[in-house]
Amino acid sequence: MKSEQLREMSSEQLQLTLNETTDRLFRLRIQAQTERLDAPSELRKQRRLVARIKTIQTERENQTPATEETTAE
Repeated sequence: MKSEQLREMSSEQLQLTLNETTDRLFRLRIQAQTERLDAPSELRKQRRLVARIKTIQTERENQTPATEETTAE
């Protein structure tokens, strides 16, 4: 999933996607420890997706207070 698609999502959708992705990443890690993975690159893809989602969430959190501060002045 590209960052453009993630940015179009609402905050609730982003949180749901993050929860699903972290769950999938957990399962992949367990699978990697107990048996062979079909696609080891999937671990990297899921980690990067989690990082993208968290980055977008942080950007949104940082934008919100900045707009409130300018309106309060």
